[in-house]
Amino acid sequence: MRLEADVAVVGSGFGGALAALALRKRGRSVVLLERGRHPRFAIGESSTPLANLLLEELADRYDLPRLRPLAKWGPWQRSYPDLGCGKKRGFSFFAHGSGARDRERPLLVAASPHDEIADTHWYRPDVDHFLVREAQAEGATYLDETLLDRVRLDDESASLEGSRRGRPVQVAARFVVDASGPRGFLHRALSLPEAALRWLPATQGLYSHFSDVERFDALFPVTEPPYPVDDAAVHHVFSGGWIWVLRFNNGLTSAGVAATDALAAELRLADGEAAWSRLLARLPRVAEQFRKAKAVLPFVYSPRLAFRSAVVRGPRWALLPSAAGVIDPLLSTGFPLNLLGLHRLLGGLEAADRLDDEAGRAYAQHTLDELDATERLVGALYAAMDDFELFKRTSLLYFAAASFSETVRRLGRPEQARGFLLHADERFGPNLRACADAAALRPRGAARAALLSRIDEAIAPFDVAGLCDRSRDDRYPVRAEDLLAAAPRLGASRDELTALLERCGFHAARPA
Repeated sequence: MRLEADVAVVGSGFGGALAALALRKRGRSVVLLERGRHPRFAIGESSTPLANLLLEELADRYDLPRLRPLAKWGPWQRSYPDLGCGKKRGFSFFAHGSGARDRERPLLVAASPHDEIADTHWYRPDVDHFLVREAQAEGATYLDETLLDRVRLDDESASLEGSRRGRPVQVAARFVVDASGPRGFLHRALSLPEAALRWLPATQGLYSHFSDVERFDALFPVTEPPYPVDDAAVHHVFSGGWIWVLRFNNGLTSAGVAATDALAAELRLADGEAAWSRLLARLPRVAEQFRKAKAVLPFVYSPRLAFRSAVVRGPRWALLPSAAGVIDPLLSTGFPLNLLGLHRLLGGLEAADRLDDEAGRAYAQHTLDELDATERLVGALYAAMDDFELFKRTSLLYFAAASFSETVRRLGRPEQARGFLLHADERFGPNLRACADAAALRPRGAARAALLSRIDEAIAPFDVAGLCDRSRDDRYPVRAEDLLAAAPRLGASRDELTALLERCGFHAARPA
């Protein structure tokens, strides 16, 4: 089998399928290659307000109206009721451990004021399959069960070689987009160097999908929560790691643990289900939540969760951010990082059959810098898992940057959102790095108090969500008055912000 195309996309997860779909809308011929078959299990399931906005921008820029309902819970349920997803009203963090840790106040950060415009968890077997079918409907050639084993590059094209169901396959393309995940096809075929982690400890993972997981807020109610606590990305945080719990509307729940090597060795995480049971035995409240739960898939053990490639692009190829680096699912950064990279890559390919040197260098630098910023902050949060108050305050750096970035993009001022986590902003960026580095040292006493004050000072000029209001006791609803009060910080008028709230459906539980 010999095929030719303008672009070959390797990997048909959501990033690869979206790349193929957008490129077809620009008239490019595309071959989309997949090692497995859909529907298939995948993690990386939790969206965020910024990711949803980026998906909306992609839908509008490439005339893909069928994508837009995926950006909000309400439209998704009406448009695609059979497409599995979960409601995500915010981020819920609970501390676990000995002594008083179980009684520490949780951190509850809302992402929406009501269900209609809530974020979502993506049931990837359904969503990825849907996006592949959309790409096929636009004319992309799709080959599943295709095992690629080599790539040949020259000045004019790239040639991918492998087999499909025992038959040789060769694809000649002007450009290759690798969306095949960490240590994926091009990383192996080109023997790309792997970059060492600089801030994040080495971590391992164990995860599955479960049935009959009880609601944590039913077992352990929270006083006056800003949203139903389990309609969120639930994080159970403890020394050396954390557990995620993401509910879907099909009766299944995604859950798993990310643990440092030291804790993973204690638990013998490679043992799978037995290790999961040992972990729950250490966490009585989480064990109560999972007392009736059953894993519906074999446990997946990942001996190394994080990954960084030292090289991101070449003259005829580029790695999507999901193939260039995976940090940790702690802050749901995978979706926005991949979508930001996808926007940049597609922009560079719209007018040419390759990235020119300037565009290629810019794409690579943006990708590496954003992975750096994410790793630095997530590494600081791992260091602070023994100090939940510091963990909560440090995490507000993420929420301040994400909410500010979303707001200025919705105001039509994307130039004010300078890099993911505002890492390139001349004020926020240096403070982000300094605060993360200080938190990583696990300060005590006066140094800890000084760090908490500095975090507040870093957030204040960018706070559009009331994050500096300590009277809220770590509960942060989405309130219009917080956004309106931030008008001077945004350089916007109250009328502009009022119009923004109306456009976003802030006040309407369900638009007419």
